[in-house]
Amino acid sequence: MNWSGESVPSQQTPQGDAEEQQVPSATVIEPQEQEREKESRQATSKVRPLLVEILQTVLLTLIIFAAVRSVVQNFKVDGASMEPTLHSGEYLLINKMAYFRLEGLPLGVAERAGVAPINRDSYFPFGGPQRGEIIVFKFPGTPDRDFIKRVIGLPGDTVQVDRGKVYMNGVQIEEDYISAVPTYSLPAQKVPEGKYFVLGDNRPNSSDSHIWGFVPEANAIGKAWVSYWPPSEWSVFANVSLAGGNN
Repeated sequence: MNWSGESVPSQQTPQGDAEEQQVPSATVIEPQEQEREKESRQATSKVRPLLVEILQTVLLTLIIFAAVRSVVQNFKVDGASMEPTLHSGEYLLINKMAYFRLEGLPLGVAERAGVAPINRDSYFPFGGPQRGEIIVFKFPGTPDRDFIKRVIGLPGDTVQVDRGKVYMNGVQIEEDYISAVPTYSLPAQKVPEGKYFVLGDNRPNSSDSHIWGFVPEANAIGKAWVSYWPPSEWSVFANVSLAGGNN
């Protein structure tokens, strides 16, 4: 109650002085935007399985390639040392499994399993190089170079070249695959254990064991299996039996 008789005006806050509080409105997604998001999710769900399938295919291809390379290898003949059997530029498939060799721990396991002879430094489970086979090997003088020759003498054989004739264990071998006889002589020598005596079919023009010695078995890569290029030379190499060997 105001005893002075004067009325006191009520205090009111002007609307213009008050700050307006903004209430955030919910985001409204247009139907077209929703449709685009749906299509994007569908596309992603389709691409992911495709990428997984491509990755699986690539991995499988690499595995198959590695497996094939461990068994078969291509080789290009360079030079005339194997004429007339092979020609320079001819492409071959080499059977590497034929010369697969066990040594070290794998050989020990095979010996304990009874599938390999005991007290051996190495073992060829598939036979290894044989007389008469055409062999691809790492050149002993330069291991990063691959040579191709014919196996003449095995470990323990005695090889001799006399006046154009090749003798193995004292017996002349018959070689209908050469076109010219050797123009050199070589005194009788025994092939050491773990090594092979090789000659080129082009005897007068071949760098082989009569010049630089024997081929260690560890250098053997594989034997010539198929000639596939050029098409006119297509053939599968047959085994050649050399007389005079201790078979």
